[in-house]
Amino acid sequence: MTSVKGRAPNRRTVKARETRTRMLDAARELFIAQGYGATTLTDVAAAAGVAVQTIYFTFGNKRTLLKEMVDVTIAGDDEPVATMERQWYRDALAAPTAVAQLRAQVAGARGVLERVAPIVSMITLAAAADPEIADLWPRDADPRYTVLSTAARSLVAKPDARTGVTEAEAADLLYAILSPELYLLLVREREWSPDRYEKWAFDTLRPQLCGED
Repeated sequence: MTSVKGRAPNRRTVKARETRTRMLDAARELFIAQGYGATTLTDVAAAAGVAVQTIYFTFGNKRTLLKEMVDVTIAGDDEPVATMERQWYRDALAAPTAVAQLRAQVAGARGVLERVAPIVSMITLAAAADPEIADLWPRDADPRYTVLSTAARSLVAKPDARTGVTEAEAADLLYAILSPELYLLLVREREWSPDRYEKWAFDTLRPQLCGED
């Protein structure tokens, strides 16, 4: 029997994935430009070059389309891989020193923030207009805090971590400095470059979380 492991996806699968990506991209652009409430699925279908029935068949409704769009934007692709299973995150935690982990953590967070920042205010307004949108994500735990508290646990255990800093304190600092709100304040409102933000975030967190060289 011939193994199918490693077999390239067939053309139908590739085409379906490309169509899904077009719909998500169109939704992102329209939700940002027009607002979630003002954008119809007919608008998204027209922008993506598909029939509106294709969107209903793929996503079911507008709320699900929004959630999929947000999840893909955070991840950077449509692979079903959680942040804590992403290679950049695993490499950061595997770094031998706190400084090396922090540098990788900040760089990875900057990449996520660059993608997420444009949709933050849109999501807030959408949830205010449609309370059911808030139910699309779990309320018992903040996924971003979960990711950063796990990183904090790894960081404070490194040999060059700053003495006396607890896991909770480290998690709070990462959560605050690497937040979408602060990123937007500095990059969008104060017109910092993403490179400047990344350097500042690392330089600010390093003395708080890492010991002296």
